[in-house]
Amino acid sequence: MSFDRHLAEIAREYPQWTIWRSDAGRWWATRHHPLSAAQRDAGCAMTVDADDPDGLRDRLREQERRAGEPHRWRTGPAPP
Repeated sequence: MSFDRHLAEIAREYPQWTIWRSDAGRWWATRHHPLSAAQRDAGCAMTVDADDPDGLRDRLREQERRAGEPHRWRTGPAPP
């Protein structure tokens, strides 16, 4: 799958985040809104990164778990 297609899919799955790939080839996501005190206390991050698209999805799912918020905007099947 192409790099652009991965970006588009992840962005569609996680609309509350801005998704991009750096010139160095790392995959990144940054939240659109500041973290709440509760999210900070739960260990949530404003920005996460990974080596590849699957790794970034894993990091984003982990952020959802930390925040205690199921992903309400997912268009595909729910994660395992």
